[in-house]
Amino acid sequence: MATYPPNADGLIFTNEAGGPLRRTLFRSRVWKPSLVRAGLLGEILPDGDGFEGRWSDDQGVKHVERFAKHDQAVRHVAKFAAGGMTFHDLRHSYATWLVDDGVPVNMAQWVLRHEHASTTLQLYTRRTLDHERSLKALDDDDDDGLCQPVR
Repeated sequence: MATYPPNADGLIFTNEAGGPLRRTLFRSRVWKPSLVRAGLLGEILPDGDGFEGRWSDDQGVKHVERFAKHDQAVRHVAKFAAGGMTFHDLRHSYATWLVDDGVPVNMAQWVLRHEHASTTLQLYTRRTLDHERSLKALDDDDDDGLCQPVR
């Protein structure tokens, strides 16, 4: 707080203009460009002395455009590319990982602050492709017939 005191309105985390953070601005200015940089939305490729941006729009039409600077390409692809992971998808991933790692459903429910365990299981967890990770919770190294928790 001493290093970054609140502004006149009492806000600690603000947008560039000093106002409150808005979900829509976070998505367009931070989240989607981060997805592009991570290679999860569109594609940016070096092209001679510039960069080539590739993406698909909401109609499935593929686009390719050349940009002088990397940041220009990132901003453009982030603005016009369709789809991409949402911030809320991270919550679903976390729920899935908890259950895959053998965390009891009632504990996952508590961590996610769901009122019902059925919400956690039916709406938040997904089937994973990493079957070995999912089955590690059932691994029995002691041969005593009892499942041991993953450590």
